[in-house]
Amino acid sequence: MRLIRFLFSALLALSWTMSPAAAQEFLPPEEAFQLRIVAAERDAVQLEWQLADGYYLYRQQFGFEVDGDADVTIGTPVFPEGTPHEDEFFGKQEVYYDNVIVQLPIDAGENESFSLNVRYQGCADAGLCYPPTFQTVDVDLSGSSASSTAAPGIVKADESEATMALSEQDQLARLITDSRLAWVVLAFVGFGLLLTFTPCVLPMVPILSSIIAGQKNLTTRKAFLLSLVYVLAMALTYTAAGVLAGLFGANLQAMFQNPYVLAAFSAVFVLLALSMFGFYELQVPAALQTRLSRLAGNQQGGTTAGVAIMGVFSALIVGPCVAAPLAGALIVIGQSGDPVRGGIALFSLAIGMGIPLLLVGTSAGRFVPRAGAWMSTVKSVFGVLLLALAIYMLGRVLPAAIVVAMWSTLAIVSAVYMGAFAPARIGWQKLWKGVGIVVFTWGIALLIGLASGHADVLAPLKGFTGGSAATEESLAFKRIKTVADLEREVLQAAAFDQPVMLDFYADWCISCKEMERYTFSDPAVQAALANTLLLQADVTANDADDQALLKHFGLYGPPGIIFFDREGDELRHLRVIGFEAADEFAGIAAAASAP
Repeated sequence: MRLIRFLFSALLALSWTMSPAAAQEFLPPEEAFQLRIVAAERDAVQLEWQLADGYYLYRQQFGFEVDGDADVTIGTPVFPEGTPHEDEFFGKQEVYYDNVIVQLPIDAGENESFSLNVRYQGCADAGLCYPPTFQTVDVDLSGSSASSTAAPGIVKADESEATMALSEQDQLARLITDSRLAWVVLAFVGFGLLLTFTPCVLPMVPILSSIIAGQKNLTTRKAFLLSLVYVLAMALTYTAAGVLAGLFGANLQAMFQNPYVLAAFSAVFVLLALSMFGFYELQVPAALQTRLSRLAGNQQGGTTAGVAIMGVFSALIVGPCVAAPLAGALIVIGQSGDPVRGGIALFSLAIGMGIPLLLVGTSAGRFVPRAGAWMSTVKSVFGVLLLALAIYMLGRVLPAAIVVAMWSTLAIVSAVYMGAFAPARIGWQKLWKGVGIVVFTWGIALLIGLASGHADVLAPLKGFTGGSAATEESLAFKRIKTVADLEREVLQAAAFDQPVMLDFYADWCISCKEMERYTFSDPAVQAALANTLLLQADVTANDADDQALLKHFGLYGPPGIIFFDREGDELRHLRVIGFEAADEFAGIAAAASAP
């Protein structure tokens, strides 16, 4: 319990030390950037922002959209020349100080009035960057004239009425900044529960289960405490890594996806698995046990500390996924400079991811047998799961053929131990024999597929099904490395009236590989992207160029997909963060490539 209290204290200390309470007072966005309409004609609307001293707006972050069903067409906005600015998050930008007037061409048709949704984003020179701000203005065309300088429009104070299309992560960022804290916590716990069923969290189940199953004299209370320590350590690590990533713009998890780190951690899982099989018993050396006993008063303290360490490494190494809720929290942390709300959202997300782990670990204390042959069987099952987890992790860095061969070997050997070829006399033996035959068949199918040149764990015989080439192959991307590469390609595509899609990929990104397997290979997706220039940034190395390219878009790691229209402007509301199913992605791709 002392360690649990320490973990909670650490979270409170982290929030306090990073709180901006002692920092200078910053203006709210509606005071720092005051918007009004200075003229409204049937063919154009002029909008003006009055900016407080020391505050500026980004030229690339303006957005305009007609609210509701009004039949009003918006043309290309006309901006004045701004000031060049090297931005920490967006790279080279053009910004405005003091005031800025934007000319917005419109075709109002027969409308006498309409509502206009406006998006803008700015920062303070003192170091604070605001999330995107959304306002709705009412435009009245009935009494305007060419010489009018009065402001016929009225800015609505309630920004929540803006309905401009937002990307999912931007919607979640807005939820964090605008909603009550209790609602933020509840919502992100729910998002975490949903993420439980993704490859980000599922590998943690055999880790925790094997820890619980390997304990002696296990009680339900002890299983609960060990599970709670594991979940809290994972949640605090997830939160701390996310806060640091948001503040410094670095993908910290990528640092732990080095092949040597993954190989070392996989070796640990193999050693734990062999211990489960009974080859040896892992124990702390006697001298160290004595010293720990003197320091902690009993050996359970050492066990608890070990579980906490496993929780820390699990958060950093086993599940490096970027999903929309995580991206939304990082946007709030990185662009507002206030890590408290974003950190609370991250911690709530991690707790939601950990609730099923807590249930699994606690239930193991009630249902795992304590002694006898059953206990050996249960431990052997968890040993196989740990070996599978080691192969799963090595699959991020090893060639597909080697990984498939490892899966095949594990399946065949496990089938033999399950009694696939042994006589079965009673019901349970027959059940295990049947399961063993199924596992053995899958292992042989993997070998056959591998021998035919088709290394696919989930569809080993896909090469024999006679599928069309369109369904066998994924999209063909053109690789880029730097921001300059991207700008060159986007400009060339704009010259040929061609939309662009940029995909951020890494070898260790499980969701990226899911996109390749299930989404990019879909015929509907390929048809929607037929006339689109496909670019891909491989950020596996996480070097300076990779980090600069991610920071250019305010991203913190893959997967992330960015769309550009035929004029070379980003369609921010169509951003895709995390895995997206083929049918939904096809609709997004079609909208991005529409004339």
